[in-house]
Amino acid sequence: MLNYEVEPRLLEPLLPSGVELDRWDDRVYVSVVGFLFSETRVLGVSVPWHRTFPEVNLRFYVRRHVAGEVRRGVVFIRELVPRRAIATVARIMYNEPYVAIPMRHDIQRHKNGWIDREYAWLNRTEWTQIQARTRGDPRPSEPGSKEEFITEHYWGYTRQRDGGTIEYRVEHPRWNVWRTRDASLTGSVALVYGADFADALKFPPRSAFVADGSHVTVLAPTRIR
Repeated sequence: MLNYEVEPRLLEPLLPSGVELDRWDDRVYVSVVGFLFSETRVLGVSVPWHRTFPEVNLRFYVRRHVAGEVRRGVVFIRELVPRRAIATVARIMYNEPYVAIPMRHDIQRHKNGWIDREYAWLNRTEWTQIQARTRGDPRPSEPGSKEEFITEHYWGYTRQRDGGTIEYRVEHPRWNVWRTRDASLTGSVALVYGADFADALKFPPRSAFVADGSHVTVLAPTRIR
């Protein structure tokens, strides 16, 4: 998870109806997140050749006030997967901004204890990648920390074609995290994210870490407006 501070004006046009930007320490962030789906099921069904695959997404953080409750969630700007069928189903069911593109991922464990992780996608003839290096064991995120802010959002919000919004809950246990070294995003970012986001992502991330992950359940969406 590579996290970048951005100006609110960059994200405000992308806000679904009914939510507002969420902030940490009065700052607005986007994250480039790479992870591996494993043993994936859709409506309880495991689809051959579509159970294990990488994804890289660009996302930002929002909140919604519901009867005294604050629901903290994410909005996806772009989601990259290597299989066209996955992207098609996600666009139809959730109107999520999925794109099918050639991808790869790699984990290298070194004898000195360092672990290198990489997720990459192919833009025409050039690979773009995110990578990070960790060592030791993951630890629980500290209350009030940026790691907690990034990982502890349990709702998703998506703008619909008619201007409405759907909301869905994401359930998973609290994740442990590694602090990272040498985290970077390199390659032709503008080809996937556009010039404005490429400009925001050209600097080193404000923070970066790796989460251990877990079983995740994405519940059925509900229209809120």
